Amino acid sequence: MNKKTVIVYTTNDCIECTMVKKVLTEEGIPFEVRDISINPAFQKEVEQYGFLGVPVTVLHDRAVKGFTNELKEIMDLAKS
Repeated sequence: MNKKTVIVYTTNDCIECTMVKKVLTEEGIPFEVRDISINPAFQKEVEQYGFLGVPVTVLHDRAVKGFTNELKEIMDLAKS
C-alpha cells in the first residue's frame, strides 16, 4: 500500500460513504475501501480511531468521520 493511500471505511447502504468515494475519485485520490459489513475486523479498526459508524476516512494517523470539512484536510494531505 502506498504511503499516501487513503482508506475509506464504508458499507454498501451508506449515502455519506458513497459521497466520500465519489469526491475522492473526482479529485483523483486513490483509496482503499474497507467494508465493515463484510469484514468485522474493519469495524474494530474503525473503533480504534474512536468512531462507531461510517464513513471514516483515514490517511496515516489522521481519521475523520463523515462527509465534512475535515475530509478536505485529508484530501489536501493526500495530494501533497
